[in-house]
Amino acid sequence: MTAAHDLPCLKASRAGAGCELLVQVVPNAGRTVIAGLHDGALRVRLAAPPIEGRANAELLQWLARALELPRRAVTLAGGEISRRKRLHVACPPETLAAWLRDQLAAGDPRT
Repeated sequence: MTAAHDLPCLKASRAGAGCELLVQVVPNAGRTVIAGLHDGALRVRLAAPPIEGRANAELLQWLARALELPRRAVTLAGGEISRRKRLHVACPPETLAAWLRDQLAAGDPRT
């Protein structure tokens, strides 16, 4: 079951600790921002090119900073070379769900 039924991009982790977040990335943006939900994933525009792991690094660092978590708390669980990523976030699903709702409600999140 999902951690938040209204957020299809968020699921309780299979490992039991933390949660998983499905993300659709759009690299080479002017700045890193949330661009809404798309096809069951959180769409994030990244201010980094998709070469040499720069976009992945930007995504992980941006999310950890936005959630006020240590960088090691956000890891790439799948989709290393794909635009569709699966992230593991070491925080309670309810915490991530509340943050996501706030960001999506803001319309133009500047985290």
